[in-house]
Amino acid sequence: MSAAEASSSKPAATTTTTNDDKDIEKLLSREASAFQRELEVERILKAFKLNPYDILDLDETCTPDDIKRKYRQLSLFIHPDKTPHERAPEAFDLLKKAETDLSDKTKREELDAVINQARIMVLKALSLPSSTPPDDAELKNLEPPFKARLRAQSKELLIDEELRRRKAIKMNLANEGLEARKKDEEVASKKRKAEEEKQWEEGREQRVDSWRSFATNSKKKKKTKTAILG
Repeated sequence: MSAAEASSSKPAATTTTTNDDKDIEKLLSREASAFQRELEVERILKAFKLNPYDILDLDETCTPDDIKRKYRQLSLFIHPDKTPHERAPEAFDLLKKAETDLSDKTKREELDAVINQARIMVLKALSLPSSTPPDDAELKNLEPPFKARLRAQSKELLIDEELRRRKAIKMNLANEGLEARKKDEEVASKKRKAEEEKQWEEGREQRVDSWRSFATNSKKKKKTKTAILG
């Protein structure tokens, strides 16, 4: 084998090795990406369902554009067509609902009001004024962190709100059931009354005939002379 042939064969070996490394890197990258997608699905499934900020992993100070951007990013990342996780469709639905709720001005204002109430409660527990800004030095180096305390307090309040909402729905359903029963009783009463009136009308001729027969017999008795003895 000549020196020229030997030298020409070396680049080919180097090229083959480089291609193999690239294939391995691509494979590892795909596996890492698939693993990360599954981790994100798990995070969404474990997020607190009553707080859309938790599901989208956003701070309550986010803008509408932040919400849209984060939703698009996550929805593409965990899309059921790209994620092997069996519960990816469920996580995808939760993601969509969170985006819809935060995009609804009224719902977001109600949620923010609860979170603001939680913030005041946490600050009060720390003996700090309600006007304390998030970047205040007093809120740094807390254990657990201020953000974690705020999320925990918000969770309690949101659960209370949900329980009240469900209780109200239950009471409304009970009242609706009571009204429905009253209406059914009214309908049944009207039916009974109509049936009684019908039976009364159907018996009218019989009653008239009975009265005529009675009247005729009474007249006959009056006309009959009493026999005198003796």
